[in-house]
Amino acid sequence: MKEKKQHLLIDIAIRLADALNVSLDYLVGKIDIELEKNLVEKIITIQKLSQEDKYCLMYSIDGLIQHALNRKIYVNK
Repeated sequence: MKEKKQHLLIDIAIRLADALNVSLDYLVGKIDIELEKNLVEKIITIQKLSQEDKYCLMYSIDGLIQHALNRKIYVNK
């Protein structure tokens, strides 16, 4: 009975998070910022790739992030 109640509460929390368009982690206060759903979906897709493909993507993403941060620094000067 207790297990059934827990599953029901989890289901309610999932539905509430979906209705509010937030993650469960955000809903329960486990994280401070809301992760964008499309970014999370991309991360999940990347995790399913081969190690070599993941390495290449992460290398590219790191370079793009660094470029964006550098651009932000120069624009704010």
